[in-house]
Amino acid sequence: MRILITRLPALDAALIRFDNWWSGLSKREQWLVGVLGGLLGLVVLVYGVVKPLQAARADAIADIRTYETLTARIRAAGTLTSTKPARREGPPAQILSGSATTFGLVAAPEAIPGGTRVTLADASYDSLMAWLADLGATSDLRVRRVWIRKRPTPGRVSASVDFGA
Repeated sequence: MRILITRLPALDAALIRFDNWWSGLSKREQWLVGVLGGLLGLVVLVYGVVKPLQAARADAIADIRTYETLTARIRAAGTLTSTKPARREGPPAQILSGSATTFGLVAAPEAIPGGTRVTLADASYDSLMAWLADLGATSDLRVRRVWIRKRPTPGRVSASVDFGA
């Protein structure tokens, strides 16, 4: 193996000028310039290398969290279908009672001026929300007012919901 060393006249001249300048400094000045050079190198290392790497890492972690959240939302949304759910027909009390039983809810509908009120004594919060979403998609009934009260059992609520057409 052969090592080929080439001489660069411009570099040699710069090194000679630096050596002459350095030799002209006193020991105290050489120490001060050396410490200053070390501090300058440390600042360049921190702000030129470490900080940009930390910022890039933080951005990557934020992107990962964003994509994980989007993936979870997409999975929670379920499959997309082009078929529309069957519309529920009949009087509001019948629609509300029939739909509630499919979600395991015991609904007590009663007529009020301008609509129907449904009272649920004890229901799962998730079932209640799924029932309201199903009614919005499968009937012309719209929620006008909702009162939800927390039950002593975790995840259980009592509710009163006013519907109007």
